[in-house]
Amino acid sequence: MAEEMKSQQQDGGSQNVKGDFSTILLGVGNLLDTTLTPIGNALVQALESANSVAQQILEGISKSLNNNQGNQ
Repeated sequence: MAEEMKSQQQDGGSQNVKGDFSTILLGVGNLLDTTLTPIGNALVQALESANSVAQQILEGISKSLNNNQGNQ
């Protein structure tokens, strides 16, 4: 009887460890997801802003070059 209980505890113990480990991994995954999503959104906004500024600069340079060529 005591040996049966030991074997059941050992089997159940390994299952609990697996369950706890998967719970920890799930929690870490959720934490990373909730942390990285806003950072990713902020990065997208920053890149879009930089793209807009770069486009305006290039348009200004293009207009400036066109004006200089027209004056010559």
